[in-house]
Amino acid sequence: MEALNSTQVSQFFLKGFSAYPALERLLFPLCSAMYLVTLLGNTGIVAVSVLDIRLHTPMYFFLSNLSILDICYTSSFAPLMLVHFLSSQKTISFTACGIQMCVSLSTGSTECLLLAIMAYDRYLAICRPLQYPVLMNHQLCLLLVGVAWSFALLKSVTETVIAMRLPFCGHDVVSHFTCEILAVLKLACGDTSVSEALLLAGSTLLLPMPLALICLSYTLILVTILRVPSAAGRRKAFSTCSAHLAVVVLFYGAVIYMYMKPKTKQADVSDEVFTVLYAVVTPMLNPVIYSLRNREVKEAARKVWAKTWTSR
Repeated sequence: MEALNSTQVSQFFLKGFSAYPALERLLFPLCSAMYLVTLLGNTGIVAVSVLDIRLHTPMYFFLSNLSILDICYTSSFAPLMLVHFLSSQKTISFTACGIQMCVSLSTGSTECLLLAIMAYDRYLAICRPLQYPVLMNHQLCLLLVGVAWSFALLKSVTETVIAMRLPFCGHDVVSHFTCEILAVLKLACGDTSVSEALLLAGSTLLLPMPLALICLSYTLILVTILRVPSAAGRRKAFSTCSAHLAVVVLFYGAVIYMYMKPKTKQADVSDEVFTVLYAVVTPMLNPVIYSLRNREVKEAARKVWAKTWTSR
């Protein structure tokens, strides 16, 4: 037993769907296509927001950051996951596992904060339109985004370092398709109470609190919209925030389903498939939702596309 406890783990085996090779072959083309759409769609949103001067507004600045987050999040696990779908060697080095864990935690945490910031931005734009340019100025936008990225990164680095410094006693089979922190903590043979307390505190800060701010913002927005006398005015006001509301529902709905459902000792394969699809589908749908629901984005994309082709 002493020899086992002193065994150092140099790599992890990501179990994923290794027991279901037929399912892996089915998921490979599906996830590959969705990952490609995610990269193209979110890169397109960033490019259009930068190239079209009419989109140099707080709303599209935050939207560009959301797209960058989605690219970083999916790229932290999707390429390796796709390789593992076609390979029997489903390993990841200890260092790479820590990096993947940190990037995933950081981008997910930043997105929680960014969605709340975007809801506050929509509140100011609709409920206080005359003061909006002064209240949501460029300096405040940079400050809000900088604080969100920095806080989430600091929190995630702390959680990752503490988790990865735990002894694993030679246990190296992760029951997940990525180095998800809860799945890795299950392998630890030391005291995980500090890691669990940090995760609980982080979850409290980054899930209920931003969600409460989002709900408050949209409640005030709804009250303001209902006071608009004309139906056309109400429709125009709601259209400016409907895309963000759809993204919020998609993001938090999936998170609540995954983390609030009853836990079982043995993960069901359907839950694992849902987790994979959620991780890939949500970042893919964000640019689709904003493109379909936003006339400005569609017009800007057409102009940038036309300018690109005419300049050749």
